Amino acid sequence: MNQQPSIAAAIIVNDGQVLMVKRRVKEGQLSWQFPAGEVEPGESDVDAAVREAHEETGLTVRSVRRLGERVHPATGRTMVYVACQVVDGTAYVADEEELADVDWCNRGKLVEYVPYPFYGPVQDYFNANLVD
Repeated sequence: MNQQPSIAAAIIVNDGQVLMVKRRVKEGQLSWQFPAGEVEPGESDVDAAVREAHEETGLTVRSVRRLGERVHPATGRTMVYVACQVVDGTAYVADEEELADVDWCNRGKLVEYVPYPFYGPVQDYFNANLVD
């Protein structure tokens, strides 16, 4: 039985663009991905997404809604996706050990960075909220 903690991902959309972070070390095919990290003991997945967003990008965000969860097909980890809104700050590489870059992406740039389909509820959220 897989007892690894879930991974909470912050889906941060602002002005029709989503914030992506570039990992220094790829996870499978993924170098560009959402700010994300393990849910800590006693922490909710929503709180973890908000915390990880701040630790990795310096942004203060609040959760809008939990988009869903799945076992990630590439990593086998339970992923929880949380839509977040920027409350304060400017995104930058706050965690220099983990991240190489951050970037706000419209639909076109997002497809260049992540050339495969997103988890359904995340894609639906993008379809409703991202600009071309």
